[in-house]
Amino acid sequence: MDAKTKYKAKKIRAVFFDIDDTLRVKDTGYMPESVTAVFNSLKAKGILTGIASGRAMYGIVPEIRDLDPDYFVTINGSYVRDKKCQEIVNQPLAPEITKLYVKWCREIGIEYGFAGKDKPVVSSRCRLIDETMMPVYGMCDVDPDFHLTNDVYHMWTFSEDNDNLALPKELAEQVRLVPWHKHSSDVVQLGISKASGVNSVLEKEQLTPANLLVFGDGPNDMEIFDYAGLKIAMGNAVNELKEKADYVTDKVEEDGIFNALEKLGMVEKELNFPQLNLEAHNGPKATIKTNHGDLVVKLFPEQAPKTVANFIALSKDGYYDGVIFHRIIKDFMIQGGDPTGTGMGGESIYGESFEDEFSEELYNLRGALSMANAGPNTNGSQFFIVQNKNFPYNAKELERGGWPKEIAEVYVNGGTPHLDRRHTVFGQLADEASFEVLDAISAVETDSADKPKEDVVILGVEVVD
Repeated sequence: MDAKTKYKAKKIRAVFFDIDDTLRVKDTGYMPESVTAVFNSLKAKGILTGIASGRAMYGIVPEIRDLDPDYFVTINGSYVRDKKCQEIVNQPLAPEITKLYVKWCREIGIEYGFAGKDKPVVSSRCRLIDETMMPVYGMCDVDPDFHLTNDVYHMWTFSEDNDNLALPKELAEQVRLVPWHKHSSDVVQLGISKASGVNSVLEKEQLTPANLLVFGDGPNDMEIFDYAGLKIAMGNAVNELKEKADYVTDKVEEDGIFNALEKLGMVEKELNFPQLNLEAHNGPKATIKTNHGDLVVKLFPEQAPKTVANFIALSKDGYYDGVIFHRIIKDFMIQGGDPTGTGMGGESIYGESFEDEFSEELYNLRGALSMANAGPNTNGSQFFIVQNKNFPYNAKELERGGWPKEIAEVYVNGGTPHLDRRHTVFGQLADEASFEVLDAISAVETDSADKPKEDVVILGVEVVD
């Protein structure tokens, strides 16, 4: 994401989202949990949220309504209301247009449908219509003459050859076709679109297009992409929309919306600090058995998957059996995992050094299990456990330095924050008995090279996945 796009984000005061294949997967109904976090975060920042959809209100599923957006721009902009049900736009098609449209459909032999204010209606019950409409509106009422006695906000075509349909001149002067399914197009009044609907909202809120960010994926998002100050296309969007976008994010199921907004600095990842809540952590547990007692460690595969996999595999293979803690510095750490006992050896299960896995959720607190290395991305088999109790900072200083408040508050009990983002943290001592063993090991007599005068030996490592 370039600097120009990030600069545009500073002006955003409203964010509108398409539904199908943007907020949720149309065919399966899947909506990422991150979408809820996005809406909550935007609201907390005072940013307006809205839905901009081809769907009518009766087609907006409960999980979308539960997001509690401030505005609903529906039926491609012809019906707009706020969350208190106050109507802002209510613009049905003129009756003469609907009559002319039905006449054309009957002449060329295709099925048709109507989006009324309160329900969708189709011209017949057939496989083509059911396959198209069921995922969005369920089973629709059949009434080919619905338009004669009811307001119609937009219409639908249903045709096996939908891509090749062309409106006659007298209709093309009034409405346009907007494809949304391989067998169907919305038939939308000229001058009415998601853009016109959102414009009504912005005027009400005294905002401008520069204050608007939109997310979309399909042809009915073209006009709103031309209108908005900042536009983001989903990874699954049509190519024409991607070309208009300021940024193309990931697919729906890959948390595309959250990822884009996080890059823009408009939402923050909800961090989980497993080191601060070990009792609730259900990950694998390792017991490092030493000649001074056991060190019980909980491991964090979600945050450091490759590092944890390496440690578990080496442990189960007996790689650490009989290996010493070759470097011990009181009020700092104890280091081991090198079968040569020199600090110069050791090999990962990958056969070579592997990359660091730094996480915003893990820190070199007292009791942290971290990878020793010889510089960036040089991890092998060696590890250390942070022992330091004497902490020269205070929590406010760390917070000002960028550490999360929760972590800064725990660091006052000990740790080595200067090693954060330099060494991969992948575990944490799990009980008080283990800390007693850690402190006992750190107190052994060492030589000028920080090597214990009497070996501190790893007898083995037991892992419970």
